[in-house]
Amino acid sequence: MTTTPDPAARPSGPVMPLGEHELGATATGSHHEPHSVLGAHEYEGATTVRALAPLAHAVDVLLPDGSRHPMEHEYDGIWVASVPQTDLPSHRLGVTWSEGSEPVVLENPYRFLPTIGELDLHLIHEGRHEELWRALGSHVRAVHGEGEGAEAVEGTSFAVWAPNARAVQVVGSFNGWDGRLHAMRSLGVSGVWELFVPGIGEGETYKYRILGADSIWRDKADPMARFAEVPPATGSVVTTSTFEWTDEHWLAERASRQPVSSRMSIYEVHLASWRPGLGYRELATELTDYVREMGFTHVEFMPVAEHPFGGSWGYQVTGYYAPTSRLGSPDELRHLIDTLHGAGIGVIMDWVPAHFPKDEWALGRFDGTPLYEHADPRRGEHPDWGTYIFDTGRHEVRNFLVANACYWLEEFHVDGLRVDAVASMLYRDYSREDGQWVPNHHGGREDLENIAFLQETTATAYKRAPGIVMIAEESTSFPGVTRPTDTGGLGFGFKWNMGWMHDTLEYIGEDPVHRQHRHGELTFSMVYQYSENFVLPLSHDEVVHGKGSLLRKAPGDDWQQAATLRAYLTFQWTHPGKQLVFMGTEFAQGTEWSEQAGLPWWLLEYPLHRGTQQLVRDLNGLQAEFPALYQRDQDPGGFEWLIGDDAGRNLLSFVRRDEAGDPVVAVVNFSAQPWHEYRIPLPEGGVWLEVLNSDAPVYGGSGVGNLGRVHAEKLPQHGREHSVRLSVPPLGAVLLVPERLRER
Repeated sequence: MTTTPDPAARPSGPVMPLGEHELGATATGSHHEPHSVLGAHEYEGATTVRALAPLAHAVDVLLPDGSRHPMEHEYDGIWVASVPQTDLPSHRLGVTWSEGSEPVVLENPYRFLPTIGELDLHLIHEGRHEELWRALGSHVRAVHGEGEGAEAVEGTSFAVWAPNARAVQVVGSFNGWDGRLHAMRSLGVSGVWELFVPGIGEGETYKYRILGADSIWRDKADPMARFAEVPPATGSVVTTSTFEWTDEHWLAERASRQPVSSRMSIYEVHLASWRPGLGYRELATELTDYVREMGFTHVEFMPVAEHPFGGSWGYQVTGYYAPTSRLGSPDELRHLIDTLHGAGIGVIMDWVPAHFPKDEWALGRFDGTPLYEHADPRRGEHPDWGTYIFDTGRHEVRNFLVANACYWLEEFHVDGLRVDAVASMLYRDYSREDGQWVPNHHGGREDLENIAFLQETTATAYKRAPGIVMIAEESTSFPGVTRPTDTGGLGFGFKWNMGWMHDTLEYIGEDPVHRQHRHGELTFSMVYQYSENFVLPLSHDEVVHGKGSLLRKAPGDDWQQAATLRAYLTFQWTHPGKQLVFMGTEFAQGTEWSEQAGLPWWLLEYPLHRGTQQLVRDLNGLQAEFPALYQRDQDPGGFEWLIGDDAGRNLLSFVRRDEAGDPVVAVVNFSAQPWHEYRIPLPEGGVWLEVLNSDAPVYGGSGVGNLGRVHAEKLPQHGREHSVRLSVPPLGAVLLVPERLRER
């Protein structure tokens, strides 16, 4: 093959002339607009057709009328022909790879118009494309080529945002990873590169080969890929969905509910280790059955977006639009969610917009420059996690993330997003010393770009997906996390109550004889309860990195630890706020969670563990039966202390009320001593039922209780007309309701 233009090889007709630079750039796949060279172009009353076919023996232009026009080799794999007509209809290529072999008919990928429209490009450039996944990435489609009467051709379109790239190629198994054959065209100021590749479809593996301004080629996974190879492989995979949803009734009901006044008992799950070896399809049966049996209203998936290192538990995301292929296909994840919805169970998903890993094949330095991340390491690199930080001040990056939130809500019907590490996004000095951070333009520490991004995300999500919940993991006292955006808040529906979690875990970690000195850690949460809408989290973060299991946080022997955990869980279920527990907590897992080992289900052979599981099941059942335990979580009229100051006995009692005013009374004793004849004020007289006693033998307890019912006497106590003498179990809790509520 020649590497310079060969005048002797020119076709006899007029050929659109090109310089050696353009031909050379096209031959190497480094031309920013290869469609201006390759394909069909009218010139002087004829049509010049060029094609790239390195190593071919001969190439012909094939027209729909059956005519054949031989091409001449022009330059380093580029072939050219002059077809003596204009308005050329669609053409194909007949490629003979070796002398004497039969020609292979191929489509010319450079005869097709752009597959992405002007409106899409405008919205992308403005950072306002709320359905970005429909415009960028890979999409199987039928495309009409240039020319009148052109038939539709099946193939896959590719589009990627890389504004600082000098050239972009699609490489994959379909072209032997030779990017010269499929160089993409730049679509101007949008920064988008596009190409339609005929004849390929679902299941093809691909990457983008990007020539940076530094003249270095880099192979990158598609940021908008909707499927990926199973790690440690890193290629993107073309995918289509044929899934048919059956959850219309669920979505309609969801849209009519008010989450703040509805039940929300959340089971947090790491899907890969709940029962190791199960994929999405198997989990659809086993996880759904278990969660329904336990009475939880929601599951919360730890991140399912693709991530290279399993030990990150999904919190270092490389494929924001791709469910992890470790557990199956995207449609199999849809099947899991659809099945959960069919069982009346909502799905919340962890979402990680605060940072992303530095893997060289992923988002970092995507087009050879800091693109998705801040260029300044004081803003663009996270000191704790060794990751990059998104530059949400760049509207295309903000759009990438906002659209990603919408993608999971709309394409996978998830019912909410729990946004990870919000605190790290709110402050520029998060985990940084003086001199390691840059103040905002007002001189303050607040990250104004991230705040605006979070507001846009929550507002857009609630607008597009009625009835969903947006939940912030936010550990500071930043004001207005769950206040609407139109009043200056961040717009979340709920915030994790990290203060409640830290205070109460510190409390139960003390020996009971010392707990009287820390009694305020049990009651302080009610001081600020109505400042935000809260979820009470006992999450995976509390059972990893040497923290041990929740069971082992309490002092004492196995029985005392299990009793403390049962009392603590009862306190959590009766305290205002929504409940969340991590898998394994519901049956008192004794060891720290390991994503490799999975859960020790064999513990259910033992009464203490089986009893804790039964307690959680019963707590969920009582919560469903008595709206007082959830309806007025954020209404001060829904909670009142009965006895909140008995630090000496490590005991507290309070009443919860529903919208009708009907009460449920909780009495919780964190002392190792039982308290007999303990007088508790009650909101009304008559017979009260002991509907739950965490010390019952069925839960593994000692059986201290009140035989299922008590009679309230007209004897004033703590400012109330009626009271009752109770036996309060050691390290235990009892719940009382008026008998009339069970008689209805």
